[in-house]
Amino acid sequence: MDASEASHQIIAGLLAERTGQHLTESRRWRVNSALAGLFREHGISNVDQLVCLLAAPPHGPESPDLAQEVVEALLNNETYFYRDKPTFDQLPSEILPELAQRRRESRRLSIWSAGCSTGQEVYSLAMLFAEQAERWRGWTIDILGTDVSHRAINAARSGLYSQFEVQRGLGVTQMLRHFDETARGWQIHDDARAMVRFRQHNLLGPHPGRIPFDLVLCRNVLLYFDRDTRGEAFARLASAVMPDGFLMLGAGETVIGQTDRFVPTARRASFFEPSPAQALTAPFRKTA
Repeated sequence: MDASEASHQIIAGLLAERTGQHLTESRRWRVNSALAGLFREHGISNVDQLVCLLAAPPHGPESPDLAQEVVEALLNNETYFYRDKPTFDQLPSEILPELAQRRRESRRLSIWSAGCSTGQEVYSLAMLFAEQAERWRGWTIDILGTDVSHRAINAARSGLYSQFEVQRGLGVTQMLRHFDETARGWQIHDDARAMVRFRQHNLLGPHPGRIPFDLVLCRNVLLYFDRDTRGEAFARLASAVMPDGFLMLGAGETVIGQTDRFVPTARRASFFEPSPAQALTAPFRKTA
């Protein structure tokens, strides 16, 4: 094994240790391009030199945050507003009305967007509710967005997007309805921001709510885990969803052959429910 191959394995191990993501051979080509900016910033020539710096004593000339910078650079933060719109459109047309019926007494909905990246998915949810303000009047809507990336969460909290970012998934009418154009970019309105909160969180840790959520979105995150880690993630997600709640995965993702903790919903692509066995063992139940 040459030095560069060993170095790539060390980098892959660092990513797996801190995020659970598996750097497959098909993704190995991304390493040098993903780290190019970090190389320039720190005057690093190649991945071998980077690994040597990572192995240096934490109080040496390099910041002890270098390892986290590497992880941040390797994460795929691809996202945009109303991503996979045909699937997303099932939320206001089917999923949210069904949850509204189930929660008609408490008039509370809690939603978790796991792996939310820079926040577009979370704000897409908030815009759905804002556009149906009369329908949800008197309800408490709490939307939590989490991501393992500190950098992504800081961007999400700002609610500020470039022209390119705000145009991805939004029409002109939606842009003008929900954003103000400023000198720094497009700032989302306060009515949408009031429904959301963000925190850094690793999906493989305990779920971030005091009680399970009515709806959990975890889209295009599990793709980066190996089979065993994906099984662990499904276990964490199962503990985070109400027995009568929903899990939304990305287009093309499924629970079939992956876990027995969820089952597909009838006629709804990408939406899943806790299995009967999972629902029976859930520590907290709520039906209204």
